[in-house]
Amino acid sequence: MAAILGKMSFAKVATAGWFALITPFNFGMPIFDPILIVTMTLVMIVVMIESTGMFLALGDMTGRKITQPMLAAGLRADGIGTLLGGIFNTFPYTSFSQNVGLVGVTGIKSRFVCVAGGVILILLGLIPKMGALVEALPTFVLGGAGLVMFGMVAATGIRILAGVDFKGNRHNLFVVAVALGFGMIPLIAPNFKMWMPHAIHPLIESGILLASIVAVALNAFFNGASGDAEGAREAAMAAEA
Repeated sequence: MAAILGKMSFAKVATAGWFALITPFNFGMPIFDPILIVTMTLVMIVVMIESTGMFLALGDMTGRKITQPMLAAGLRADGIGTLLGGIFNTFPYTSFSQNVGLVGVTGIKSRFVCVAGGVILILLGLIPKMGALVEALPTFVLGGAGLVMFGMVAATGIRILAGVDFKGNRHNLFVVAVALGFGMIPLIAPNFKMWMPHAIHPLIESGILLASIVAVALNAFFNGASGDAEGAREAAMAAEA
């Protein structure tokens, strides 16, 4: 519909080539700077926290319990993907919420479909015309798809929170409320960083990291590590697995 209405420009598609081989380190060899390494490490910690949430949401969508080894394997895959992304001149590869939203939208939960999609994307990455065609998509088309996918992830998070005991434990509602409030600070007041040390700006720019830290800290303070026997037994079984 966007093409029919004349909202797409195919000028770059016409001038783009049919094949281009991606060469590693096209922009130069890596530079090992201690400050940049520490900064990137902090950024990857934020990404890992976000990825953990994505893994839990995906497990809820597929009806499969996510264990600690599964989380470790997923984060390890994110690390390898980030390494490969740096070698092949692109950004870090992580588990983005858009892709998790696609699982809820399409209902396709097979890992083999994801592998096939990855192979297809690698092949399409060798065709510059395809990249130019994707670039020609109007922002409102991408925004419409993003509304559905991000909304699906948010709805899954709400469904996970629905399983929390808010009636029997009066602290849980307080923990969720304060964590959500901290997570919204970078969106509602983006200039709040001006009163904070510049060194911690990469950390406090992420609402996900702020919400995660507050949620874990408050939950540990109010609820501690206590739990019923069934929960301890499930945790032990998950650790053995």
